[in-house]
Amino acid sequence: MPEGPTIVILKDLIKALHLGKPEVLEVAGNAKNFDKDRLLHQKIQDFKSWGKHFLICFNDFTIRIHFMLFGSYLINGRKKTPLKLGLIFKNNELNFYTCKVDLLEGNVKKHYHWENDVMADEWSSSAAIKTLKEKPLSLVCDILLDQQIFSGVGNIIKNEVLYRNRIHPLTKIENIPPAKLKALVNDTRNYSFDFLNWKKQNTFSKHWQVYSQKECPLKHKIEKKELGKTHRQTYFCEKCQKLYR
Repeated sequence: MPEGPTIVILKDLIKALHLGKPEVLEVAGNAKNFDKDRLLHQKIQDFKSWGKHFLICFNDFTIRIHFMLFGSYLINGRKKTPLKLGLIFKNNELNFYTCKVDLLEGNVKKHYHWENDVMADEWSSSAAIKTLKEKPLSLVCDILLDQQIFSGVGNIIKNEVLYRNRIHPLTKIENIPPAKLKALVNDTRNYSFDFLNWKKQNTFSKHWQVYSQKECPLKHKIEKKELGKTHRQTYFCEKCQKLYR
């Protein structure tokens, strides 16, 4: 599943085409939960991202694309996989596959809390900490994947940030020392931008310390278990990461 930085890369790739505000000349694909003809001859006002959502903004509505587990896209290219949504402009086209597509009515700003997006300029670490303190019994491995608190954080970021901060994934929020909690929250954003830079350099997986690894950097065995209420695959080091009680 793409995480927030991957969606930012898509947004940047499209903006690098210098499309301006392109008019949609053709619409294709098998998306059925809205009238695709509504997009015809409309001009795109902006491309945005919120967490794992890619947003194509028109005057009075927005197309939201969620890539789920196996979604993909091609810019000025096509593949044999059934097309979910294709937008054709005068000199370019955008094609999206195996994803969820929705239409949001009105101004997109009314649909999202931008301060929850770890990649956004509006990100608020203080708001995140406040919300975490309201969920004292939550496991940290679950709470980091809560998109209403850490929009854009996925399983890779979760695993790597917990190792960076030496926190065991089964630690409850109420047991994490305040300074440690603040550092963890700040590092979700820091790591997300590291993720972005490494991805652009095609070196991302070379920087993984625990995710999909057999040993941590200190040569301890990495545990791999489905943990928490989310039952997401978690990689961690029993020796390096402290279980706060």
